[in-house]
Amino acid sequence: MHISEGILSGPVLGAGAVLTMAGCAMGLRHLESDKIARTGIMSACFFVASLIHVPIGPSSVHLLFNGAVGLILGWAAFPALLVALILQAVFFQFGGITTLGINTFIMAFPAVIGYILFRALVRRRAGWALPAAFFTGAFSVFLSGVLAALALMFTEDKFINVAGLVIGAHVPVMLIEGIMTVFLVAFLKRVQPDMLPSEGPSSR
Repeated sequence: MHISEGILSGPVLGAGAVLTMAGCAMGLRHLESDKIARTGIMSACFFVASLIHVPIGPSSVHLLFNGAVGLILGWAAFPALLVALILQAVFFQFGGITTLGINTFIMAFPAVIGYILFRALVRRRAGWALPAAFFTGAFSVFLSGVLAALALMFTEDKFINVAGLVIGAHVPVMLIEGIMTVFLVAFLKRVQPDMLPSEGPSSR
């Protein structure tokens, strides 16, 4: 879901940069020293998953794993995804430098929202946790598609059709990521449940 350079308007790029800076500030504030390695691993997972992408006009379709990143990292998803996107822009020219802010916000904000909405359910028994995991993965991709579409629509009215295509093209990705997030949560519940978020408001 990388938006290429030269597509979005200055105000949209500026808003994305400001929102991402705010999100990264929150993420770094919540990032504990003993979770830095975990954050690096999740950043690397996102980096690898989104390398294979299919271009759709000014955007692209690929796996995101932002729902899983959000569940495990919470607000730290912002700096983790920003680092991955910087590396992709520098080494593979995916997205771009000027679009780092908006691209990070498009992928990290849904990750945080999914974390806030579903973290309590994910810590419960499988009857609650696994459906919550599916909705976390699927919802995060859906919201990312909506945000990408809105970024295009606020730039030019002529992007309305492309915006609809971006959302529609991510429906299969929603299903795949929902299923993969279920497997991830089920695995972590068995081998390392401490990686899953706690139910309290101060969970990180």
